[in-house]
Amino acid sequence: MEYIIFGATLVLFLMFYMVRCALDERKRKKIFRRKLYEEYGKMPDKKYPEGRLLKIAERFGGRTGIDDITWNDLDMDRLFCRMDYTYSATGEEMLYRILRCPCEDEAQLSERERLIGYFMNHPDERVALQLLFAQIGRTGKYSIYEYMDYLSNLGERKNTRHYLVLALMVVSLVVCFWNAGAGLLILAMLLCYNLVTYFKEKGDIDPYITTFAYVLRVLRMESKFSACGVDAISDLVEQMDNRRKKFGKFSRFSSLLMYQNTMSGNPLDIFLDYVRMGLHLNLIKFNTMLAECKKYKEDIIAIIETMGYIESMISVGAYRASLAQYCQPDFGEPEATMSAMQIYHPLLTEPVANSFEIERGMLLTGSNASGKSTFLKTVAVAQIMAQTVHTVCAKEYRTSFYRVYTSMALRDDLAGSESYFIVEIKALKRIIDAAKEDAAPVLCFVDEVLRGTNTVERIAAASQILQQLSEDGVFCFAATHDIELTMLLEERYENYHFEEAIEDNDVKFNYLLENGRATSRNAIKLLAVLGYEKKIISKAEQRAAMFLQSGEWK
Repeated sequence: MEYIIFGATLVLFLMFYMVRCALDERKRKKIFRRKLYEEYGKMPDKKYPEGRLLKIAERFGGRTGIDDITWNDLDMDRLFCRMDYTYSATGEEMLYRILRCPCEDEAQLSERERLIGYFMNHPDERVALQLLFAQIGRTGKYSIYEYMDYLSNLGERKNTRHYLVLALMVVSLVVCFWNAGAGLLILAMLLCYNLVTYFKEKGDIDPYITTFAYVLRVLRMESKFSACGVDAISDLVEQMDNRRKKFGKFSRFSSLLMYQNTMSGNPLDIFLDYVRMGLHLNLIKFNTMLAECKKYKEDIIAIIETMGYIESMISVGAYRASLAQYCQPDFGEPEATMSAMQIYHPLLTEPVANSFEIERGMLLTGSNASGKSTFLKTVAVAQIMAQTVHTVCAKEYRTSFYRVYTSMALRDDLAGSESYFIVEIKALKRIIDAAKEDAAPVLCFVDEVLRGTNTVERIAAASQILQQLSEDGVFCFAATHDIELTMLLEERYENYHFEEAIEDNDVKFNYLLENGRATSRNAIKLLAVLGYEKKIISKAEQRAAMFLQSGEWK
């Protein structure tokens, strides 16, 4: 009687535990669903495992799109994080890939715009898909493509030996009908053999099970896409469905491999683990799944990329909803005027918007901290966003299709024993070489040309480099302190500047773009603000005035 009571109590406890877990999970999903509605367009608070962005960059960086110098100059990792509203590794990595590889096809950008707009205007369909993406989840530090590549390291694995041992076990059981002792002895020897070899083989495959787990989640969630009834992606879903159907053998009985946990304390799990050890059922299933995964690798990658593309478009829509102002770019011919109205930098909390319209390159002058570098980065980022997510932080933005290069935030290459000047001229040379390629025109941004050398050689060399960067196939924005360059290149570049004012012994910047070259000479006045002697300031102003009048230093 006591055993019956104990058993009934245990069953009731397990039932209560299962119901409680189900209710907690339902509550968690309800809270998450509400969050997706209520926090749409709010700043993302996503955390990344250490080294995660570096791993993604290793996969997509610099080979076919934005090179590393430009990406780092523009702090594009921060922009990616600001734009990342994804919940799965598929969407996260596709969004990074899209930002890293600007598009030169207006039809492709129009298709992205169609999906972005659809998800912004259909919150129910968006949330339904986001719930599925959240169940797919992330992959930790490593790229999903790395996990797929890991499978190739295993080579070919066959089940011949495992099937042979299982056949011999069947034979030993049959022998038991005639000679129980001999049959059981053979069976025991075969079980011991499997136990001895099990842990080594299991140790070999354990690092790869994560890959299969993620693939299974992708396939399982993809099967639910059709039920969401999102008409805008019906063609994409149909393509994924056709590919997923090839993975029936891969998914069948996958629980033999995926659900194994001797540390759970569950008696059933422990029993099944001993079955796996003795019969190698999980090892057999692993080899089968490995063969199927290799056979249809292109299909699973295509499904991953399609799902990532869908979620990345959802993410761009959420990013747009977080902006105070944005526009869709207007693309024209490379020779057309380039213009922007109220353009601002997307990473600044209180940005100052500027407008411009130019037919040639732009040469920017102004003092330090006046806004030159920020403006260059603003336009460069706008161009990349225009050709990737079809979104620009401006009221209007008219441009053409370009390949974007920068030479801005360079540093001495201490590891390579190269000076700043060497690093700088190499960075500039890569832009000139890119312009000679038979490809889309180059849009380049250069901050302080050849700052790493003396004045005479800097002006002489910089004028020739900037002239080269004004030839056909290149559109250049450059910032400089050298007023001489604005005169030497005034037929090649349009002059703009930023100003500052000294008021009440303090420097005031308005960060507004002005026509023409800089004319103020506030650098010397700043000495007074910082308490330098009047004699130093007076003589410095006299010497500067004499140079401007005669063109010679005396």
